[in-house]
Order: sequence, then C-alpha cells, then structure tokens
Amino acid sequence: MKTIHVLGTGCPKCNLLEKNAEIAVRESGLEFEIVKVTDINEIMEFGVMLTPALVVDGVVKSTGKALSVEDIKAFLSRIE
Repeated sequence: MKTIHVLGTGCPKCNLLEKNAEIAVRESGLEFEIVKVTDINEIMEFGVMLTPALVVDGVVKSTGKALSVEDIKAFLSRIE
C-alpha cells in the first residue's frame, strides 16, 4: 500500500492538510495509508523545515501550506 505522510505539529494548517488528504484519498478511490507525523525530529528526517508538509511515497510534494483537495488529488493521480 502506498503511503501519505502529513508532517506538522498540530497547527490549524497542519490539521487542514490532514483533513484534505483524507478527502482526496477517499474521492480518488486509490488506496493510501495516511500517517500523521508530529514529532519534530521525525519531520526533520524528511528534510522538511517548514510545515505543514505533504509526503507521497517518500517524496516531499509540498511544504509550508495546506494544499487543497484538488491539489492533493493531482499528486495522487501521478502515482503509478
């Protein structure tokens, strides 16, 4: 199963990104596990210095903003 990591310490933007990722996965019909990462040391292991961040299958796709559902779905549609 493919994995989406939502990186963030729990700020409103981080929570919005997690919610939008859940909606995007559900609407896309694809199977992804969503993992919320709140530990700053784990976040830094991804090379991310600005949250919220979205990581799809180990690749950082976005940092510093809460992507829309449509933006996330666009990333998911590019995954084979």
